[in-house]
Amino acid sequence: MSWGQPRSLQARQLLAASLGLLAFLALAGYALDRAFIETAESNLEQRLKSYALAYTAQGEFARNGEYIPPYDAVDPRFDRPGSGLYAEIVMEESHWDSASAVGPELPPGVMLEPGAERFEGPLAITELDGSEGQAYRYGYGVIHDTGETEDGLPYTIYILENTTPLSRQVAVFRGALWRYLGGAGLILLLLQGLILRWSLRPLKRVVDELKRVQRGLLSRMSGRHPRELEPLAESINAFIESERENLDRQRNTMADLAHSLKTPLAVLRARTTEHVPADELREEVELQVQRMTDLVSYQLGRAARSGHALFAAPVEVEPYADQIVRSLEKIYAAKGVLCEFDIDAGIAFHGEPGDLQEVLGNLLENAFKWTRSRVLLSVKPGDGTPGRRPGLMIAVDDDGPGIPEDKVASILQRGVRGDERVQGHGIGLATVQDVVRSYRGDLEVSRSAELGGARFEVRFPPGL
Repeated sequence: MSWGQPRSLQARQLLAASLGLLAFLALAGYALDRAFIETAESNLEQRLKSYALAYTAQGEFARNGEYIPPYDAVDPRFDRPGSGLYAEIVMEESHWDSASAVGPELPPGVMLEPGAERFEGPLAITELDGSEGQAYRYGYGVIHDTGETEDGLPYTIYILENTTPLSRQVAVFRGALWRYLGGAGLILLLLQGLILRWSLRPLKRVVDELKRVQRGLLSRMSGRHPRELEPLAESINAFIESERENLDRQRNTMADLAHSLKTPLAVLRARTTEHVPADELREEVELQVQRMTDLVSYQLGRAARSGHALFAAPVEVEPYADQIVRSLEKIYAAKGVLCEFDIDAGIAFHGEPGDLQEVLGNLLENAFKWTRSRVLLSVKPGDGTPGRRPGLMIAVDDDGPGIPEDKVASILQRGVRGDERVQGHGIGLATVQDVVRSYRGDLEVSRSAELGGARFEVRFPPGL
């Protein structure tokens, strides 16, 4: 993790939300500032236009073409030198300036076409005190009807106002804008912090529950979590159950191994106390050592077969089934067994390939041994829930004698030694049952409705 990256999820979320909020406030402030300036300039244009129309409506022209301003000033500032509001009338051979325009240096105006309008600025000007300034200017082209000529007297009136009033308005607006936006930003940041604490509270509850599970105060995660965290809690519970099953399996394996080794050890102890020939003792020792070796191999292999990964990759069923059936057809060639498949295309088993081989191999071998002529292997999707992969159903039917109902419970009884569970169809059934239980599945034995013999049905639950 980089040094600048916060490790706290809440800090990361708060930082991201704060940066997003700051960016939004900056863009919103800029947009409002531009909107205010454009609105203020538009208002300024309309005000200057109203001054120009007032001079046009109220002013007169003398016979010599000289402009006579209105008797009552359109605005008192036009009569005050250097007031910042100026009027200028440009004619073809002369021009007129308001009293306020005497002294300041204004940009020269040009004649505009009659009816034409022009708003421009800010333009550079020199104020009455010699300082540099800027002004907006509105120009309007007019034709004055003198009654003496058909064309009339064309002229253009310009109204100028320096940028000081507009700059003051913008400064006041910007101060208020950023003050209010800053206050709103602080309030929103505080609300974001509270909302983040509230929204992340379920995660904190998950962490607290997990700590209590680690300390042994809880056996598993509770189901009281938001919908988005349910898969996480279920996955944690699956890992917890898997670890407990592994621990129980190891304890059972050690107990079974210890129990299995009692007999050969007792035999060796008894034989060593008896006066037997050396050759006979050697044979007995070899026999019991081989027996103990077989017991250890069986128990370790059983423990290895029982473990599985919770999120194993899918294994396609049909190729393994086809391979097993081909081998069994060679072994039981004398019986001429016909094995039919009813397997959905592309259906897969999510687990270890060895576990799939154990289940298919033992069930199919059992069916081939006891069938008369027909075996049916069915593999279908099992029950499923939205958002999870469906379960899996594997069924093997035969047309053999079947299994009496009073013996079904005994061949499926857990804890019975392997030799004691061999009852008719019970060959390899203990291994199948151990594998199925390790996947939290079920194994059922019943009468086959289709073939009339035994039906072994394995159901694996939906995946996470």
